[in-house]
Amino acid sequence: MRATDLLESRPDGLYCPQGDFWIDPVRPKPRAVVTHGHADHCRPGHEALLVTPETARIAAARYGAGAFGAVETLRCGETLRIGDATLRFAPAGHVLGSAQAVIEAGGARAVVSGDYKRRPDPTCADFEPVPCDLFVTEATFGLPVFRHPPTETEVGKLLASLARFPERAHAVGVYALGKAQRLAAELRRAGWDRPIFIHGALQKLCDVYRDLGVDLGPLEPATAKEKDRLRGEIVLAPPSALADRWARRLPDPVICAASGWMQVRQRAKQRGVELAMVISDHADWDELCATLRETGAETVWVTHGAEEALCRWCALAGVDARPLSIFGLGDEEE
Repeated sequence: MRATDLLESRPDGLYCPQGDFWIDPVRPKPRAVVTHGHADHCRPGHEALLVTPETARIAAARYGAGAFGAVETLRCGETLRIGDATLRFAPAGHVLGSAQAVIEAGGARAVVSGDYKRRPDPTCADFEPVPCDLFVTEATFGLPVFRHPPTETEVGKLLASLARFPERAHAVGVYALGKAQRLAAELRRAGWDRPIFIHGALQKLCDVYRDLGVDLGPLEPATAKEKDRLRGEIVLAPPSALADRWARRLPDPVICAASGWMQVRQRAKQRGVELAMVISDHADWDELCATLRETGAETVWVTHGAEEALCRWCALAGVDARPLSIFGLGDEEE
């Protein structure tokens, strides 16, 4: 069997005919295998959902216990037979519980990576390269201009600004799943042992991370009643909150953002960001290319992002590649 027979690219996402299941479909399906808990990959309404145990907890926190007809979990490394295919998960390194879907049948193997990064992250398992015949990769930062700096350098920028402006709160825009918890853990690793103050929208998923054994250190709610207490402190909030009147209640805030997109100065300027930290939960250009080499895949399918640029790199490397342009997959959770 050819590896390309294991997957079909359809308008609603990737479909495995041998197992009669979908991977990260954009609409409710009878059976969905979901790589991680971000909203552009994990949507409510599936009759049956197959995910890692961590993603099951995250999905329940985000959508409620009745959002799916049935939820089945599979730990990374375990194998499940579904129809004529076998499925296992391998760590993707994107956020807690994120996984690559490894599908095998007829002697062929396809890997659907979902979203992934190659940098160490204290809040989730490291990415595991899986040799395969067909590799489905993201390309969020699939241009040579995107080369992310070391995470500790970017965290150091925040700590240096806190030392320089001890009278000002430092409000950092972070997404609720993954980035908020990662930044908190990276700050702890850098020696910040004071409470980190969080917007209420971040509390639920921070609690899930803690319940699953991720140490985030002391977290406290960022409330307007304790405005003076926030001077010289770190406040984490959704990016939308920092563009709202909520941020104006903070004491002379330094507006910060942690995202791979902060490498694009115009994006930082448009968002009114004073301190931009290039901290990404996706692979950069060099890491994307290195990953494709490590998998040894003869065929590569590229989803969401700079698809054409990565396909061009594949062509020059002698790898058959094509863009998928699956509707509904994007970077809103970066």
